[in-house]
Amino acid sequence: MELESILLPGMEENRPIVIAGPCSAETEEQVLTTAKQLSDRGVKIFRAGVWKPRTKPGGFEGVGVEALPWLKAVKKETGMYVATDVATAKHVYECLKAGIDIVWIGARTTANPFA
Repeated sequence: MELESILLPGMEENRPIVIAGPCSAETEEQVLTTAKQLSDRGVKIFRAGVWKPRTKPGGFEGVGVEALPWLKAVKKETGMYVATDVATAKHVYECLKAGIDIVWIGARTTANPFA
């Protein structure tokens, strides 16, 4: 199988792609402040955990869909791409509806029976 290079608009071909941001999006202020600081340092892709899969039920599982407008604001205010991890088809649907650029299935989700 041959894989083709994917270059997002605005990304530089000869530079590494840095994806950075908080493990968990906890407040709008935290998300926007962090995104602006990263953007000022040249980061092009902002990631924040919206849904937080855990190895056992009952722990903090993130603020969920409430945080998606925060990511949308990051995109609008900084021009960064925004990304988050997903665990269910509903998460994917909500991200697509909110205009999230990149979604992925995290390693913990693939092995978590509670996700």
